[in-house]
Order: sequence, then C-alpha cells, then structure tokens
Amino acid sequence: MSERNLTLLTDFYELTMMQGYFKKKDANETVIFDAFYRENPHGNGYAICAGLEQVVEYINNLHFDQDDVDYLRTTGLFDEDFLDYLKNFRFSGDIYAIPEGTVVFPREPLVKVIAPIMEAQLIETALLNIINHQSLIATKTARVVYAAKGDGVMEFGLRRAQGPDAGIYGARAAMIAGCIGTSNVLAGQMFDVPIKGTHAHSWIMSFQDELTAFRTYAQLYPSACILLVDTYDTLKSGIPNAIKVFTEMKEAGIPLTFYGIRLDSGDLAYLSKKAKKMLDEAGFTDAVISASNDLDETLINSLKIQGATINSWGVGTNLITSKDCPSFGGVYKLAAVQDKASGKFIPKIKLSENAEKITNPGNKAIKRIYSRETGKIIADLICLEDEKYSESNSLLLFDPMETWKKTHLAPNSYTLRDLLIPVFQKGRCVYHSPKVMDIQKYCKEELNTLWEESLRLVNPHRVHVDLSNELWRMKNQLLDNYNYGR
Repeated sequence: MSERNLTLLTDFYELTMMQGYFKKKDANETVIFDAFYRENPHGNGYAICAGLEQVVEYINNLHFDQDDVDYLRTTGLFDEDFLDYLKNFRFSGDIYAIPEGTVVFPREPLVKVIAPIMEAQLIETALLNIINHQSLIATKTARVVYAAKGDGVMEFGLRRAQGPDAGIYGARAAMIAGCIGTSNVLAGQMFDVPIKGTHAHSWIMSFQDELTAFRTYAQLYPSACILLVDTYDTLKSGIPNAIKVFTEMKEAGIPLTFYGIRLDSGDLAYLSKKAKKMLDEAGFTDAVISASNDLDETLINSLKIQGATINSWGVGTNLITSKDCPSFGGVYKLAAVQDKASGKFIPKIKLSENAEKITNPGNKAIKRIYSRETGKIIADLICLEDEKYSESNSLLLFDPMETWKKTHLAPNSYTLRDLLIPVFQKGRCVYHSPKVMDIQKYCKEELNTLWEESLRLVNPHRVHVDLSNELWRMKNQLLDNYNYGR
C-alpha cells in the first residue's frame, strides 16, 4: 500500500492556490508552515504523535502521473503551462518533525515544512490526514493501555474501522501506543507486529455441542487455547466445559502454556469474579481471563475498581474509531516567508477573535525541558530557531497567555532536548523510520517522562508549553503592528 500515488489526495483549493502562486507570485518563494493542534483529544493531558513513516512514503512518491494531469485538465480551471509544470513536479524542500511515539502538547509544531510555497501548499491536506488520524488513535490507545494497568491490550477493531486504511494504520498507531497485538493480519504483515485472536461464536455454533467445539479447538491450538465461553450460558455451560477441556489436556500431558477463557457479554465484573473462583478451584490459577464487548478506558477503569479479575483486554470499536473523540484537530498554518534579498524569514501571524487561534510566528524550534533529578518533563519551550540555550544558565519560563505564571529554573537543575529532527533536506529523505515495535518501546519510555498527574484519565495536570522571551516579543510586536482589536 506504500507504493500508491497519493498526489491527488488533496483538497481542490490546494491546487487552485498552486496555480495562483504559479501565475501571480514567485512560485519559488520559500515559506515555513507549521502543523500543530490546539487541544489534547479526550480531555487528555498529552497526545502521542504518529504517522511520520507514512508522511515520508507520501513525500517520496509525490508526483503527478499523466492520468493525474489529464484529469485536472478536464476541470477546465487549469492552464496548460501550469499543467506542464506539474508533469515534472517533485518536492524539493526541508521537513522537520517530532519522532513518532513522542508525547506532545498543544500548539507546538509536530511537523515544520520549509519549501517553495507551491510545494508546501500541496502537501497540507495529506500530511494532516495522516498525522491527525494516527496521532488520534495512538492517544486513545495510550489511555486504554493506562487504564489496563499492565494487563495486555489487544487491538480488535478492523471490522468496525472506517475503511481499510483506517483499520490498517489505526492498528499501526495502536501498536505504537502499547497494544500487545492486533487482530489485523495485513497490519501484522506490513509492520511486523504480533497478531492475536481466538475464535468466534460461530465456531461453537457450527458443532453439535459446545464441549466438542472446545475440544476440537484445543487439539488444533494447544499452546494458544483461549476459549470463548458465553455462546450459550457462561457460568452453567461455557466455563465448566472449558475447565473440562483444560483438565483433559493436563491429564494427557499437554503443557498449558497459554490458555484461558474469553468473556464477550454480560456483567463482566460479576462473571470474571465467578470465573476466577471456578478456575482456581479446579486448579487453573494461571488461566487467562480475557474480555471484549465494547470496551474503552472508562469501562476498563470501572471494571478494575469493581475488582474484576480480567487480565487481558480485547478493545475494538471504541479504540479504532476513537468513538468519543473522532478527530484530532491538527492544523497547518503559514509561519514565515523568506526575504529573497536577505535570506531572512519574515514572520507571519494569523489573527483571530479567539485568542487560542492566534498563531505563533517565525522559524521555530522546540526545547523539551526535563528535571535533572527525576527525568520528568517540566515544560516545553517554543523558541526561535537561532536562539541558544545552555543548561548551565538559569532559565525563566512563563505562560504566554497568563504571563504572571512564572517558573525559574536554577543552573544545572534541568536538561534540554530538541524535539524537531530533520526528515527531508532539499527534497532528499535523511530519516530512517524505526520498526513499529521499536517505536512502541520508545513511546513507553516517553510516557514514563510524564508525571502521574498528567497521565490520569480525568482532569489531568496540564504540561505547560511556553514561549521564549524573543518569540513572545515578536508575536506581540506583530499584534501591535496590526492594531488588532475593536
């Protein structure tokens, strides 16, 4: 699927603007665009960025086929000289991005594009489509995994995803954020991640009785024997028959390496506690008790509080669709235009009646600030690209909106990390994407840099994203120049 030409996966106005730049402006004018988001999804304390590998694939394959050019000609809006230009179109700019699996916060650029304006404009839609979707599913998954408190979470959502791509790349994002496996076999093949699954109710119903179905499945898969016990009667039929099969396996000398039951309906707290008691009394104290059935982080957290004995979770619809928050809200805004004479970037700002929609201008970098003592995140600092910082100096942080909120960091009490890394330089990819399971390991380490208060599901602590003094002054000077207000 990575070989597809997605060049026309764009909003039509990107192309009409491109022709406008081509006709009426300097088409090679270099600009900076920032892709960022304004609010954490789900009321969360953070988000997890994902999708960079697919952005790289998209940029690497960005070109207009003859069929694309012929199609655009049929609209009657594009002139032949512009269509001729598209035939040789290639991305020639620079892209910087925050690595996949990194915890991120509102208003900081997840991706920074420095390129000729026509090129930077064209890639807006696809870039947002990819980053928004995978970052949304990764963030949702992190919440589910957090609620599971160390239990394995499996992604089971393919049949409920909004189409094949959402199922495939949603599974990828879910694995990045901590799932132990996915039911999506194609995703397993494409991304080299574990695939998981048991059997459906139809397996049970296709046999003359439940016990025969269980025995047959156990014969086929003795080392992965998770039996679905709620087809007929969970407590009176399903669990007793499962115990009978496990007993037969044990008596036959078959090692019970990975075995247990799955609950897919009913009162999961009550049934799991009953199931645990029955399995323990039969001597199967290490049996897995897995659950599915429209789970999400809220229900899993509630089941934990109720003392449910479930230790494995199959989460489908609510995870793969991010049902309670179906969009990430990432945007792509012009931040600067390069002056040809001096080579310097002239900052640009978008104004709004809503203060939170006023953009941060200029060519920016992001510094993540950690406590040297704990390794936890103190704050993120958005600054201008050419600003220099030293950990041996004191650092004053202040909230860009509520400027009286200030934090003073003593010299050598903190460490700094640049978040944006080069991905493309002069149109050439300089970044190699890690394997998904390596990104998952990195993501787990990233989550460990958050304070527990920022991880909680309800009313999490907000990690501050501050502006440097230089950037704050630049922004306010631009606001004064526009004399914005009534």
